[in-house]
Formats: sequence, C-alpha cells, structure tokens
Amino acid sequence: MTEAATVRRSRITPEREAELYAAVLDLLREVGYDALTMDAVAARTRSSKATLYRQWGGKAELVVKALKRAKPGLADEVDTGSIRGDLHALAAREDDCTMEQNSALMRGVAMAMHQNADLRQAFKEHLVEPEVAGFRRVLQRAVDRGEIRPDCPALDFLVPMLIGAFASRALLEDQPPTQAFILSYFDAVVLPALGVPTA
Repeated sequence: MTEAATVRRSRITPEREAELYAAVLDLLREVGYDALTMDAVAARTRSSKATLYRQWGGKAELVVKALKRAKPGLADEVDTGSIRGDLHALAAREDDCTMEQNSALMRGVAMAMHQNADLRQAFKEHLVEPEVAGFRRVLQRAVDRGEIRPDCPALDFLVPMLIGAFASRALLEDQPPTQAFILSYFDAVVLPALGVPTA
C-alpha cells in the first residue's frame, strides 16, 4: 500500500470502518450486489460518496472488504497442534446462524461475479488468495509434523473439497452448512483423503 493510501485510510477510525462495513452487508442482504449503490451506502452511513470512493475506490472493493471483515480470520491463525484439531477449531469459529448468513451473502456475490470483472478480481485478491494461502500454511504445518505425507495427492485439493461441501449442501439439500455437517465432512472426507486418522 502506498503512503498516500495509508494516509487516506487513517482518516476513518476502526469503529467507523466497522460501522460502514456492517451497513454495506445489511444493504447487500436487502438488495443484492447489483442493486447496491455507493449512493445508498453514503445515505445509510451518512457519509459523502467522495469519501467512500477515496477510501475504497469503488463498490467492488468496498463490498469485498466488508465480506472479509465479517469472516473470523485466516485459517492459519488457528494452531492446535494437529490437523484434525485445526480443522475442527476452524469449523467452531462460526455458529450455525452466522454460517447461514455468511453463506447467503457469498452465494449472492458469487452470482454477481459472473457478470462483474471488478468484483471477481477484488474477491480473488482480498478473499480467495489469502484464504488459499492460509490453508496451505495449515497443511504445511501438518506435513512438517509428519501427519500428512509431503507427496499426498490430496494436498492440492483441500480448498476445492471445502467449496464442494458448501456448494453441494446449498444445491442438493437447499440448506446452508452447519457445524455438525462441516465436522462430519472433515472426518469422513477431508482427513481420510489426506491420510490422517480421525479416531
């Protein structure tokens, strides 16, 4: 980040930033990405549109950073000493209600990404790439501990396995994932694929 961008960002306090992000997520739930406008965000948060553009550049980055703020953090921030413990701890960071809300938001944004290159790029840069890197670090710790073989073919497929679990839950069962579902999926699918005992 450039020094100028750092100076601009410092004009908004963390509390005000959190308030703005919460308002963006509320609007996203109410109207969806396509109908959400910077004018609406400015009105809802009593901000000037110029301030919003100066701080975030545009709607795509503002929405993605609001979504990122709603997430509990990167995967590698959890370190229980075992891969099974790490995955179970990650599942426990969101209760079923939060998981349902976040899944609904992500589904709505995922649909909009097909038509919006700016949103797709911001989503990839601020959410997907850091999340994938975090999971890689979790897996590397497990390899370093000797829990997973370095040549395990499933190492490259953890994130696709997780996306598949969330997507299939929504598409096949028409319901959001739950903690119980995710924990069962880890033990029945992910850990065996990685060659890790679940007992």
